[in-house]
Amino acid sequence: MGSFGTPLLSALFVFIWATGFIVAGIVAGRADPLTFLSVRHLASIGVFVALSLAVRAAWPREPRVWRDAIVAGMLLHGIYLSGVFWAVSRGLPPGITALVTGLHPLLTALLAFPLLHERLVMRQWAGIVVGVLGVALIVAPKAQAAAGIPWLALLAVLAGTLGLTLGTIWQKRSRPQMDLRVNAAIQFVGAFALTAPVAALLEPGRFDMGGAILGALAWAVLGLSVGGISILLVLLRRGAASRVAPLLYLSPAVAALLSWLLFGEAIGGLQFAGMILAVAGCFAARQP
Repeated sequence: MGSFGTPLLSALFVFIWATGFIVAGIVAGRADPLTFLSVRHLASIGVFVALSLAVRAAWPREPRVWRDAIVAGMLLHGIYLSGVFWAVSRGLPPGITALVTGLHPLLTALLAFPLLHERLVMRQWAGIVVGVLGVALIVAPKAQAAAGIPWLALLAVLAGTLGLTLGTIWQKRSRPQMDLRVNAAIQFVGAFALTAPVAALLEPGRFDMGGAILGALAWAVLGLSVGGISILLVLLRRGAASRVAPLLYLSPAVAALLSWLLFGEAIGGLQFAGMILAVAGCFAARQP
């Protein structure tokens, strides 16, 4: 698709990523979070293995390549998603969850220099600060409406955000040269190996077999895992990690719009102002 298709892929990624917060809200109360994620990871493995076999993609033979993909999967899918889904299931509003995960671009920028030797100019730093402010304005009304913040859940989503940041940097630093479908399959093996044992130890394994949860699972596998993660891996191959991360500033804005369309949640002037700042911050932070 080349560089011409990168803006289209970026827009599609933002939309898909934003639906993850809605999926987490649907799952809360219908299934144990880590149990749901274990099923999702296992199903994602099956889908990516089938796709890899269908195109006869080559699988890596070096243990180091497997190690790098498994570690990336543990960080990107295991720790990050577990933190988000567990936090929402414990009462942390999706809006506040989005605010905390909105710190990911800032953390990535701070760590990209010492770990990846990526240098940011002043305009990019200004864009990061503006983007954080925009995300804060988007979720401020929901944060004010929350009747107390569960601090353990807040710590969980902070840990998840750190996992996402380190996973993004690890993926960029390891520079996997294998087929994207093979890479994703191995990553979800790592995520399943991390999530499933913890779910078995800490959760009773509740999973309501209703239409809502099955629909959320289908979208989580086909939309978020197959679509979103594949696009993320493509974008990381094409650009610097510090330029991909600011895309997540736009996710809370898209999530707010989706909540308005699907659930009738109100959007005020403060949130619209936050959306404008988030877009401006993302654009400035992504300038080469």
